[in-house]
Amino acid sequence: MLQGNFFTISSVGMENGSALAVLDLNPSHPIFEGHFPGHPVVPGVCMMQMVKEMLEHILGKETKMERADHMKFLRVINPEENSLVVMDLKFIIAENHKVHVMATLGLDGQVCFKFKGLFSC
Repeated sequence: MLQGNFFTISSVGMENGSALAVLDLNPSHPIFEGHFPGHPVVPGVCMMQMVKEMLEHILGKETKMERADHMKFLRVINPEENSLVVMDLKFIIAENHKVHVMATLGLDGQVCFKFKGLFSC
């Protein structure tokens, strides 16, 4: 789990299957000692985990990613330069407990990471 250590939720607003959250990254987290020394970069796997954990926070239950239809890393996030990132998360819960998710992580009005996929809960 990354929430509470790697990142914290500064604010979250929700409306009809959509959430907009401001996340505060921890630039002193030990992961940045190896990724990369002197030039910290948020790993892609951490961005994906942040999407999963925000979805679980919103739904109030655990999820499992079943499919990643689209995952694109567009811009590096350096937590020392920009510790606040914005997550825009949209989701639709189907009758079969499948959750269709579209999410972006961004900073300074630019998208850094895009995701589209399917979770189960």
